[in-house]
Amino acid sequence: MSTTPRWRNAALLAVPIAALLSLTGPQAALAVSPTAGPPSVASWSSSPVGAAAEVPQVPAPTTHRLIGAASVRLVDTGRHDPWRPDATTRELMATLWYPAQSARGEQLPYLSPEVSTALYGTSDLSAVGTGVKAGTVPAPGRHPLVVLSPGFGYNRASLTALAEDLAARGYAVAALDHTYETVVQFPDGRVESCLICGKVDDRRGAEIIRGRAKDISFLIDRLTEPGPGLVRGLRIDPSRIGAAGHSIGGAGAVEAMREDGRIRAAADLDGDFFVPLPADGLSRPVLLLGAQRHAGESPTANWDETWQHLTGWKRWLDLPEAGHLSFCDMHWLVDSLGIRDQLPPEKAAALYGSIKGDRALAATRAYLGAFFDRHLLDHPGRLLDGPSAAYPEVRFAQ
Repeated sequence: MSTTPRWRNAALLAVPIAALLSLTGPQAALAVSPTAGPPSVASWSSSPVGAAAEVPQVPAPTTHRLIGAASVRLVDTGRHDPWRPDATTRELMATLWYPAQSARGEQLPYLSPEVSTALYGTSDLSAVGTGVKAGTVPAPGRHPLVVLSPGFGYNRASLTALAEDLAARGYAVAALDHTYETVVQFPDGRVESCLICGKVDDRRGAEIIRGRAKDISFLIDRLTEPGPGLVRGLRIDPSRIGAAGHSIGGAGAVEAMREDGRIRAAADLDGDFFVPLPADGLSRPVLLLGAQRHAGESPTANWDETWQHLTGWKRWLDLPEAGHLSFCDMHWLVDSLGIRDQLPPEKAAALYGSIKGDRALAATRAYLGAFFDRHLLDHPGRLLDGPSAAYPEVRFAQ
């Protein structure tokens, strides 16, 4: 297996995406020559792809609870944008999912047609069904909060299935778009492209992680400040806050916890670390959940080093049959469209492994939920204590 950092693998293996909905990676990320890509395939809306004759739906949450959602714009007036020298503020978008009082409202779009086209070369992903109502009234009471950060080049929608499941468990969930690190659309219709996707190295990786930590803390500021809040009626318990992310977003979540004492627990879903932990380590709980990351082998040297500096509760779980995109929506979307077998085998193996997307999602939902239930709700359960017959795909690497 290549030792190239996972956050870059997803981009370097991408191809220009008028083919196969480009689900090997976002168009905003680095791309190889189109001559190396798979054959072009028509969209499911006009011509079924494989067995995918119907519009994909986000898999239903594992807990039956009404959830609502809202998209919000945030402006950090105290910080210059790190990627646009002429921008004197940092402008962000986020989607909030939360337990709701009713099921009334319009369906939350998965993606807008404009963002779907910019990222994947087709507007069809805007038709993916979410089953969540936008603008519904939040359920009463204070809710624990989990902030989510997507992989490099990916939009916040790529974490929708995880967000919906956590919200159905009772959490308020906020997924961020990190502007100029992906394609972002603002409420006035303006679409901003990725400005840094063609300039990636280890130094830039560290800059991205530190910037994401600041974005996460600013979002927490806004969600916990006095007043009506970002969503009227949504109340956050400031003593029960966690963070998680996929790929470089996972490393950003851990860095955010290191910098922000309000974050009680953080989970990294297959993301390499480019910012070393301090000599005295990090004593708050950390979950590492990765693909083909067996402890002590060369591709995991980055995790091995970080592991030694995690001094509190910690788990390192491995899905040896999964791939880098098995921890976000890309895997179940590819399977639901029936197009994985049309990808070059080496790309399919690195990005999706051999596991089915629904099983990868089920395992990720279960272990991520158990982690936050244990450390934010004080419901320890037993899933994180050792191997489970319910999820034989998951190995305890450490």
